[in-house]
Amino acid sequence: MARSAERPTRFKDHEYPQVIPVPEDVKLGGPAPWAHLDPSAKTRLTLSLVTRCLHERGRTFDVARMPDVSSDLDGISEANRELITRKSAVLVALFEEDGETHVVLTRRSFSLRSHRGEIAFPGGRSDLDEAPVDTALREAREEVGLDESLVTPIGWLTPIITFASGSAIWPVVGVLTHRPKLVADPAEVERVFTTPLSALLEDGAFLEERWRRERRAGGDDEGYLPIHFYRVPGDVIWGATARVLTELLCCVTGVAWPHEYGTGV
Repeated sequence: MARSAERPTRFKDHEYPQVIPVPEDVKLGGPAPWAHLDPSAKTRLTLSLVTRCLHERGRTFDVARMPDVSSDLDGISEANRELITRKSAVLVALFEEDGETHVVLTRRSFSLRSHRGEIAFPGGRSDLDEAPVDTALREAREEVGLDESLVTPIGWLTPIITFASGSAIWPVVGVLTHRPKLVADPAEVERVFTTPLSALLEDGAFLEERWRRERRAGGDDEGYLPIHFYRVPGDVIWGATARVLTELLCCVTGVAWPHEYGTGV
C-alpha cells in the first residue's frame, strides 16, 4: 500500500520510551473537537461540572445502564468479531484539586506481553461472570493500590474494542473525594501519575492522525480511521486510552462526540 503524501511529522522534539507505530498509510487529521471554544471553557473543570455533564449526556448510572456490547462491533465482519476473545474494564478515576478535575493514569510495564510501555487507565481482564464495575475496581486495587471503598462508581463511557489485544473494553467512571495515595505494582505498572483534564484541553496537547485500516468500523469512505494522541509532560497518550479521554472531554466541554472515531488500535 502506498504511503500517504500527507504523512505527519509527529511529536517533533519529543522522545518517548513507548513504541508508537507509523502505519504505511497515514495522514494528518483534524483539530481538537473543542478547538473553537473560548479558553475560559477549558479551565476550572470542577468535579461537579464533570459529573453534571456526564449526567446530561446519559452516561451516569442513575439515567442509563452501561451497554452490554461495544457499538464498535457494528459493521465489523463476522471473521473480525472472532478476534475479540477478551472482556476487560478500566477505571477512569477522577478527583478534584484546586478547582480542577484530575484523572489517574498509568504507564504499563515494559515486561508485559501487550501494550508495553503505553499510557493506560488502571484496568484489565474480567474474571468469568465479573461485572465491568467490579473488574475496574479490582484491577485498580491490584495495579495501583487504590482502595475500592474510596471510589464511587458514577457512570461509564462508550465500550470499545482493540484488535491488538483482542479485547472489548468497558470504561467505568469513578469519583474520589481527594487525591489518593497510589503505589504501582511493578509487575504491571512502571509509573502511576495524574493529570488535570484542563491540561489535555490546552492548545498543542491534542493531535489527530488518520490511519487507513481495512474492514474496521468507523472509517471514512477511503477507509481512514481517526487515531488520537495527547502530549503530557514526559509522555504521550494514544490509542484506546486517548479515545476514551476524547469522549470524556467532549462531554465536559459540551461539544459533539463524533461516533465515527472508530475502534482502538
